Order: sequence, then structure tokens, then C-alpha cells
Amino acid sequence: MKKIMMAFILFLTNNYLFSHCQIPCGIYNDALRIIQIEENLKTIEKAMNEIIVLTPQNNPQSIQQVIRWTNTKEDHSKNTHFIISDYFLSQRIKDKNNNYTKQLIYLHKLYVSLMKCKQTVEIKNITEARESLSYFCELYFDSHGIQHLKELGSIK
Repeated sequence: MKKIMMAFILFLTNNYLFSHCQIPCGIYNDALRIIQIEENLKTIEKAMNEIIVLTPQNNPQSIQQVIRWTNTKEDHSKNTHFIISDYFLSQRIKDKNNNYTKQLIYLHKLYVSLMKCKQTVEIKNITEARESLSYFCELYFDSHGIQHLKELGSIK
């Protein structure tokens, strides 16, 4: 009975855990998702740099800060994984598109780079993630969408 109640509670609260549903409501903001990903990448990079600076200090305060920056880095990686999988892959990328395979390849590269960002503090993983995101944007958005992202400062 407890298992059934827990499953029921999780089922009911699941609708409140995510910011966007997976029903065909037609309310999409692709540019916003790209901006969120870029913001997450900036946060991950800052966390990596802070971890690198704080680690040699080896005192209780710096250890505490390293733990917090590590958690932040992981949270932002997870958030980006969610945007990639539950927004783009589940709802937006369609196999009717000529660039379907290439879009999947660059989203996968971005996904893997984020996994490496969780595991390391190597800045090259952020660079690879940004490159994958940039290539994906070039394939996904039309010229108007690219111009809009440039105006918003999301891509160069």
C-alpha cells in the first residue's frame, strides 16, 4: 500500500517538477533554451575556475567552497542535459528535417561534453560544448533565428 501511495504522490507531483510539458501545446521558445544552455555553460566554466583556484588552499573554508562549486557545476550540467533531452530531442528535433542526423550528432557531442564537465575541471570540455552548441544552432535555426540569437548575445 505504501508503494502505491508513493507512486501516486510522485505521479501527481511530477507535473510540478518541470517547467515545460511534453504535450503538443505549440508553446516553444527555442532561443530561450539556447540562452539557458549558454548561461549554464558560463556557470560551469566559472565553477571550474573557482575549483582550480580554491583547491590548493586546503583549508576548511576553501574545501567547503569547492564542494559548493562542484555541486553548482553538476546542477548546471544536469539542467542542460534536461534541456537537450526533454526539450530538443523529445519535442523539437524532427526526422523530416534535412539536417536531422547532423543535429543529433551535435546535440550528442554537447551532451557528452557536459558529462565530461561533470567529471573534470578541464576547460577544454566547455570549449567543446560551446562549439557543439554553435554548430547545432547553425543547423537548427534559420538565418532570422541566428540573427536573433546574435542580437541577444547568445552566439557570436
